[in-house]
Amino acid sequence: MGDISVNRNHLDRLLADSAGTYGAPYQQAFAELARTHRGRPAAEILPLLARVADRALLGFSPVDLWEQARAISDGQRYVLRVTVT
Repeated sequence: MGDISVNRNHLDRLLADSAGTYGAPYQQAFAELARTHRGRPAAEILPLLARVADRALLGFSPVDLWEQARAISDGQRYVLRVTVT
């Protein structure tokens, strides 16, 4: 399980169903990677997640990104606790 703090004005960077106008929310990209990369090695998924997180300007730790990549690889759910600041 990961944790991230997001400014309330930037929720559109994270959540696909937010009211914002950000073009590529992380949630949507994560879901797409989970659909297309299930069963692939986590090491292959990690740089893709890192690129998406960087593009969304989200400060995931390397450990969080690695856990997310492993969850996608294993087909497991990933729980992310979001603190809105």
